[in-house]
Amino acid sequence: MRLLLRSYVFAAAASLGVLSPSAAQQRAPRTPATAGPVRGASVEGITQYTFPNGLRVLLFPDASRPQVTVNITYQVGSRHEGYGETGMAHLLEHMLFKGSPRHLNPKAELSDHGASANGTTWLDRTNYYETFPATEENIDWALDLEADRMIASFVRKSDLETEFSVVRNEFESGENSPFRILLERTIATAFLWHNYGNSTIGARSDIENVPIERLQAFYRKYYQPDNALLVVAGKFDATRMLAKIQQKFGRIPRPVRTGSNTLFATYTAEPTQDGERQVTLRRVGDTKNVMAVWHVPAGTHPDFAAVDVLAQVLGDDPSGRLYKALVETKLATSVGAFSFQLREPGVLAAYAEVPKDDDLEAARSAMLRAVERVADSGVGAEEVERAKAQLLKNIELNLTSSDQIGVELSEWEAQGDWRMLFVHRDRLKAVSPVDVSKVAKTYLIPSNSTVGLFFPTEKPVRAEMPPVPDVAAVVKDYKGNPALAAGEAFETTPANIESRTARTKLKGGMQLALLQKKTRGEAVNASLILHFGSLAGMQGQRTVSTLTAEMLLRGTATRTRQQVKDELNRLKARVSLGGSLGTARVTISTTRPNLPEVLTLVAEVLKTPAFPADELAQLVKENATALEGQQSEPTALASFAFQRLLSAYPDDDPRAAPTLQQAIDDVKAVTLEQVKAFHGRFYGADHAQLSVVGDFESAEITALAERLFGTWKSSSPYARITQEFKASTGQNIKIETPDKANALFLAGQTLPLREDDADYGNLVLADYMLGGGFLNSRLATRIREKEGISYGVGSRLQASASDSTGAFIAYAIYAPQNLAKLEAAFSEEMDRALNSGFTAEEVAKAKQGLLQQRQVERASDAGLAAALADDLYRGSTYLENGKLDTVISAATPDIVGRAMKKYVDPSKFVVVKAGDFAKTPTQAPQP
Repeated sequence: MRLLLRSYVFAAAASLGVLSPSAAQQRAPRTPATAGPVRGASVEGITQYTFPNGLRVLLFPDASRPQVTVNITYQVGSRHEGYGETGMAHLLEHMLFKGSPRHLNPKAELSDHGASANGTTWLDRTNYYETFPATEENIDWALDLEADRMIASFVRKSDLETEFSVVRNEFESGENSPFRILLERTIATAFLWHNYGNSTIGARSDIENVPIERLQAFYRKYYQPDNALLVVAGKFDATRMLAKIQQKFGRIPRPVRTGSNTLFATYTAEPTQDGERQVTLRRVGDTKNVMAVWHVPAGTHPDFAAVDVLAQVLGDDPSGRLYKALVETKLATSVGAFSFQLREPGVLAAYAEVPKDDDLEAARSAMLRAVERVADSGVGAEEVERAKAQLLKNIELNLTSSDQIGVELSEWEAQGDWRMLFVHRDRLKAVSPVDVSKVAKTYLIPSNSTVGLFFPTEKPVRAEMPPVPDVAAVVKDYKGNPALAAGEAFETTPANIESRTARTKLKGGMQLALLQKKTRGEAVNASLILHFGSLAGMQGQRTVSTLTAEMLLRGTATRTRQQVKDELNRLKARVSLGGSLGTARVTISTTRPNLPEVLTLVAEVLKTPAFPADELAQLVKENATALEGQQSEPTALASFAFQRLLSAYPDDDPRAAPTLQQAIDDVKAVTLEQVKAFHGRFYGADHAQLSVVGDFESAEITALAERLFGTWKSSSPYARITQEFKASTGQNIKIETPDKANALFLAGQTLPLREDDADYGNLVLADYMLGGGFLNSRLATRIREKEGISYGVGSRLQASASDSTGAFIAYAIYAPQNLAKLEAAFSEEMDRALNSGFTAEEVAKAKQGLLQQRQVERASDAGLAAALADDLYRGSTYLENGKLDTVISAATPDIVGRAMKKYVDPSKFVVVKAGDFAKTPTQAPQP
């Protein structure tokens, strides 16, 4: 979960049972209000300040995006939990969304301010963040929320009694994944004593039985200014921001760190492993998995940059050692490797997924042999450079987004200092093949792994873990690179977006929408959509259309799949390409200097694919295995059944939703000849849209698009594939999924609704109040907050821009034995919304939150590029986006209520429930 709140009115806090007199006595005298922060390190546009109460603050001004991210990180995670306390840090994270004296309902406030928010817990830290439109009022609110939550959250027993079942439901949802549980078991076997061997979510018994007093004591000890780092990133004035932080947080005293309130450094060290270990998991499932982990140094150790590269060399797709050893030889359908970069020594993991009927032992042996060959023979320069390019590209692109870095700094702070982000980046640049070979030889040895058996050895070879570095010494006097280009202050109103967007049409038919602006780090995002074919032309082509698009990045006439990937890394570009019936969509994220070359490469990928036979065979096997792996999963079975009941097209219609088995059969039936023929028959740019948003030269990109796509036309006639409204009829089905601890509930109906209908905006607002927002909707408040039945519950409204085919859908995950309670609560809330409507206060707050949420969405250049491309296809402008805001602003309780009654009818709901209902009888709802 994720969450926020706070207050410094100690009398009020004590009266609410948050602070006992003994806890208050442990606090130092108040810091004088006049005392200000001390400026510290400044690296690449990020500056640290330290306040007298110990709070450290990072300011990251970025005027190019009209939003602000506030992120506070506490140096406490599951590593700090004691016996009987597993999961306590995560449980406390949930509890901090339950309110404080100044912020009684933070979830409602987050929705009211349109915030994108969360709280997360990991091994070394807990953080809470929110991103919202950059207004003074929103900034004041967010800082006050976090300050109040820091020491005055209620953490009440009554809240724990409902929230622990929500966390238990989250625990149960993870229990459905054999891969996840295998990872937990493997890591638990690797760590005999260190808390890194415990899952962050904790033991079920601890979640259910933790005394509220222990949770409150844990909170009072760790949630203090001297144990926190506050990051503020986005559009703000630094001087005013420091003053606001002083006002909100400066009044919180620094605690006295003596006796039980002392923050001791964790000192449990995992002993050097002295032999192979093995763990076996037996559960219901549809694919086999094999996994191995090796102990590696702390994330701040100089060796770790080479460990990071080593994981990439092993797990990359398709150049990685594991891919070549297992996937290309058809011993596995997917493989990977990753490392946990932590405060103390962590692990490097490798894994492989194997079809149910294939030989798991053969895959295990091949995986370990591939790892041993790296340790024995080392790695090549080309492998290392490729891995470094991939890792460095991701860091450099993330640095162009202040909101991403504002949250990501939590991970680096957890290792000891936020500047490790830049230190690690610089270390990656310096990694050589010798470095990678050295760490492979040092750590990837049999006696340091969790896979295998014990064998008596006369002279054991062991991997000694080096001590955790002195992070202060590592980052002392570190300066970093010059800060990235700042970008312009850009107002994301529909009117301004429309006024800055230039549209044109190429001779061949392609449409362009170009929004040129200065961005941080010269970032630029683009969206390219190809529309082709007709309903008749797509007959029997549903899966072929999808796989054709997925094949395009797997090689061209002049480049292999690996060469395409290497070129994208060199150009610091993220490119994704996917397809659906009659459509292929490309998304691009890169920087100004590289955009022309990236577009040229994308054109090569689209126009001259190689379609290697071995790549298609692998793609088919990957997709089939992934689908087969869902045959016992409640989420997949319910979702496939639900979509099929809502769509109601005959099976021979390309628009029909398949069954899960049909989807598997369709994938397996696709041939290379079909893919090649589909591309040759349908692909072209004469009905395409290209939108570009960010730092680029419009005239240059227009001319380039003309050269690349101007004469590229489809050989088949085009006609838009329409969607037909088919009224749903009430149905209620139950699907048994044995041995699955979590269940899925889906309910909804089709609606004759288009986005330009008069009632669309009113229904959007109704859905926001019923099942949207930040865990503050009617459904979430009743089913999650009040009754603690579900970790994830909500609803969503769907509508087409072109056809009157919409849908209202509600969902919930839950324990199977709670089905009756869930259905009763859901029915009661639907009846209340339809019969009693919404209050004026609800509507006013929902309008405020929804409109601000839409402001945040418009601040995403990638999302804006996609929207502009879709507008081109529809023949509309971005002003339509503003019209929806106008409808929402004008909504009243009566108008919203009438719209709900006009469209939503629970008697027509399709209801699908999947879970292990036979094993645990459902409980009747309590009177």
